[in-house]
Amino acid sequence: MFGNFIYFIVALLIYSTYQPSEQTNFAYLDTLIFFFSLILLFFIFCRRQFTRIARMSATHGRDVLDQQFSSALTRQSVLAIALFAVDIYGLNLSSFLSGIWLFEAIPTLEALLFMALFVGYLAIVWANAHDAYRQIYQADITRQAYVASNIAFSVPVLLPWLLLSGVADLILALPFDLPRQVLTSPEGETAYFLFFLFAVAVLGPLIIQKFWRCRPLEAGYYRHRIEALCQRANLKYADILYWPIFGGRMITAGVMGLVGRFRYILVTDALLRILGPEEVDAVIAHEVGHVKKHHLLFYLFFFMGYMVITYATFDLIVYLIIFSEPLYRFVFMTGISRTTVTTGLLSLAIIFNFLVYFRFIFGYFMRNFERQADASVYGLFSSAAPLISTFEKIVAVSGHSPDKPNWHHFSIGQRVDFLRRCEADRTWIKRHDRKVLVSITIYVATMVVVGIAGYQLNFGQTGKHLNEKFFETAILNEISRDGKSNAGLYGMLGDLYFGRNSFGQAATAYRTALDIDPASAIVLNNFAWLLATCENPEYRNPEQALELARKAAAIEQSPHILDTLAESLFVNGRIAEAIDAATTALELARSNRAYYNGQLEKFRAARADSTEK
Repeated sequence: MFGNFIYFIVALLIYSTYQPSEQTNFAYLDTLIFFFSLILLFFIFCRRQFTRIARMSATHGRDVLDQQFSSALTRQSVLAIALFAVDIYGLNLSSFLSGIWLFEAIPTLEALLFMALFVGYLAIVWANAHDAYRQIYQADITRQAYVASNIAFSVPVLLPWLLLSGVADLILALPFDLPRQVLTSPEGETAYFLFFLFAVAVLGPLIIQKFWRCRPLEAGYYRHRIEALCQRANLKYADILYWPIFGGRMITAGVMGLVGRFRYILVTDALLRILGPEEVDAVIAHEVGHVKKHHLLFYLFFFMGYMVITYATFDLIVYLIIFSEPLYRFVFMTGISRTTVTTGLLSLAIIFNFLVYFRFIFGYFMRNFERQADASVYGLFSSAAPLISTFEKIVAVSGHSPDKPNWHHFSIGQRVDFLRRCEADRTWIKRHDRKVLVSITIYVATMVVVGIAGYQLNFGQTGKHLNEKFFETAILNEISRDGKSNAGLYGMLGDLYFGRNSFGQAATAYRTALDIDPASAIVLNNFAWLLATCENPEYRNPEQALELARKAAAIEQSPHILDTLAESLFVNGRIAEAIDAATTALELARSNRAYYNGQLEKFRAARADSTEK
């Protein structure tokens, strides 16, 4: 089930790292046909996969069927992610929504729309998997309840992002400058993120238990027993709740909440119905162990560690993508937008980074924390025999193999073996605690080193010099190899020099590019922008800027080129024409409309000033 968390986060990364293109790959009708055709094919493929497994239930053992079902569920979920990526990058669905006022004002609403689309894809998987699931595991659960339980369990992983992004959108939409200035500054962004991360970690359980439709465990034998155990462990909590996941038919329990006032102990109906009183005690003792060992707090810091790694490696990943030689050749041979290619590869790199971190680093700690929580039973009881018998019942009831591991738990067989070693020799508990402590120490030390290196790469002089040298060397090497007749490479070199305020070198590179290809709209546009806006008057040439901008606009009528034309007209004092060009640019823009609108307002304000004078 926890794999669903990964799927949702990957889908969110796919969406959030995509930069909408101003031109879509297909027309509206073609996109619509492709969109629904792909959904239909996906549905048919899912249905065939799980129908085949359901038919196997009459001739194969449960272990084989369990493996087949789990593999198919993973494959189809990954395919759902791939289909979602095709929607974003291939069909450019988000580009068709650019310019809609509501989505421009509150971008989180558009993101929610696409997350709902992804939920729909996973719902197709779960709906088709239901019959096989019911036959393999003898589960008395309706299709609707099975799908709804999967959704309800997984969707809360998006809660931190939803609150963080939604509140930020509302702040930026308010007509107050100070909150916007604070929120858009690097320091303000960091402070806002940390504040919200801890706020959600503290208050999130209150919202999640409502979303899951949990209800208080009624007064009676088991509630009294759990309360007594928590009192004995000195564990503070807000309530003990029924957890209706999968109709309460799973033998499981949970605990969520960093502070006692918002901490909830969750139990399913099956846990109380199938397990004996001592086994229920052992399961609750396991959950108490998570709290006493501060695992929930560590999970929060591990998430922050991922942010540190992402921050430290982001620029490096971008540089490696943009300036890799195979990418040069691919972009220039196919004519595909450089932005589309680099954004897509950046998304893949970020997703790969995420999967490696959570699968191998976060997963390592989750597995060992679970084992530590298992051993915590000995802090309340003299024996772990009831927990061992609980694991044996879970295997018998669920039909899962005891040797089946996953990324966040050791297999039940491994957990039972560890507890039996602890039964014979309690020093195994101290050994494992020491292993966890050493692992956390190494992790923290590594994060400190990575954080310092990331800061130097992003803000230090070393990183700045390295970035500039890396850029220049990569492009010059490609030019010297076989790109001396490639205007695009010289245009990129000009962009590099322009970006670091080497205006003379930028102008030389742009002129060389135009000597090779006088009809390169992007080079004409960028050179015109330099000549129109350069902060060094020595390199400013409004007349030539207007000439180049007109040529670029004659070749390509795109918003950013018309914006350059408007700016060139403006610096030549032709304000009325600048307003016309800026108006057209705004009408054509599918993204970044706030910028184009700001340009138009600037020109209108200049006209108003000149009229008053």
